[in-house]
Amino acid sequence: MMSDPLWTLDALVAATGGRLHGQPGKAITGISIDSRTAERDAVFFAIKGDRVDGHDYVADALAHGAALAVVAEEKLGAMPAGAALLVVADVLEALRALARAARMRSQARIAAVTGSAGKTGTKEALRLALAREGETHASVASFNNHWGVPLSLARLPASARFAAFELGMNHAGEITPLSRLVRPHVAIITAVEPVHLEFFSGVEAIADAKAEIFAGVETGGAAVLPRDNPHFERLAAAARAAGVQRVIGFGAHTQAEARLLDQALEADCSTVRAVILGDEIAYKIGMPGRHLVQNSLAVLACAKLMGADLAIVAMALAGLAPPPGRGDRIVLDLGTGEALLIDESYNANPASMRAALDVLGQAAVGARGRRIAVLGDMLELGVEARAHHRALAEAVVAAGVDLVFCAGPFMRELWDALPAARRGGYAETANLLESEIVAVLRPGDAVMVKGSNASRMALIVKTLTDRFRARAPAADVTA
Repeated sequence: MMSDPLWTLDALVAATGGRLHGQPGKAITGISIDSRTAERDAVFFAIKGDRVDGHDYVADALAHGAALAVVAEEKLGAMPAGAALLVVADVLEALRALARAARMRSQARIAAVTGSAGKTGTKEALRLALAREGETHASVASFNNHWGVPLSLARLPASARFAAFELGMNHAGEITPLSRLVRPHVAIITAVEPVHLEFFSGVEAIADAKAEIFAGVETGGAAVLPRDNPHFERLAAAARAAGVQRVIGFGAHTQAEARLLDQALEADCSTVRAVILGDEIAYKIGMPGRHLVQNSLAVLACAKLMGADLAIVAMALAGLAPPPGRGDRIVLDLGTGEALLIDESYNANPASMRAALDVLGQAAVGARGRRIAVLGDMLELGVEARAHHRALAEAVVAAGVDLVFCAGPFMRELWDALPAARRGGYAETANLLESEIVAVLRPGDAVMVKGSNASRMALIVKTLTDRFRARAPAADVTA
């Protein structure tokens, strides 16, 4: 627990321009927008969302020990009598104002990460690596939108040496204000791929939307970009046009400043040899996946640009573990033996789906074990959605996946494109697949579950873990 408060009451009032009601404490130790997680001495921002109005939960937050609640002027009359409140014109704008104040007072070196895939994993790798060098703050989970970024930035301690923030978008124009709020010293774009095509004219437009991250880069800052991506030159030109003074490419390309020299892809980890901004280094990544190897190059380049010791931060990557739903490895006890479940159910797009299939292809299986993919619809792909689902058949075969179960109308395209021997089962919805998957599992299998959030593939993960007394692999427990 921090010895110093996150915010003093005076600083909170000054930053937000609000006025106090009641008698709150003088020290603020945290910030929350969820009454269920509002800790003692935290400030609760009663944000009005699309479905829930935080003002309805002010009493709950205060009952949990929150020091005070930030509420809108128009809602003051509905607040509990005698409650400790900070009254503002607009609660979300007050949170943004506090975020700006946090950024203004901070001496930390700051990274911002966006991309079509790998944002959260890259941000988490930065958190892990930079923490070896000093106090490091990072956004939690995937807090990457118009409320998640200011919330994460407002939580930035004045004492932090480093910080990493994730910036996301579904539409053009969404990243620019986030980047200008965060004002990063280093901006990373992990990849440009056909995602959210429902809202864009093409992949070039997606590249331009990702390039909005350069809008807030500090003078003298840098952009770290995927050198092997076909849109690298477009991104690099956008960075220079925005005034970014240093453009770094990462990948296997011979002109990449963070360049992959060699890699060994194992079932549960990878070892890498690379040149990072002129320094050759060998290191281990504690998770499997070709995509993680690529993104580790961006992580190390960013860390070096931010003044961290390259050898120290590279060693930290051996302890990399997946965020929930993004590669969690779970052992299933089938009674007659064990199977491996790889939980990739958090979300999906064509790039991340191929990466997950590649990881499944590397997974170790038992003597009679098979590699089984359980896949749900990838959403927001527009008119090309069916083609993108059909195209996954090639990745399935290339990865050596033995059986595929498909859920959803778009995944019917993949099902029809698969060789008959690889078809495990098809259903319109994820829950209708559960009994088929349970029935087919046998010891030695490796099962990977993935789909967009709305396809609800997490239900299948829950069914398997509840039924088969799940536990983490021994190696993960040790780590």
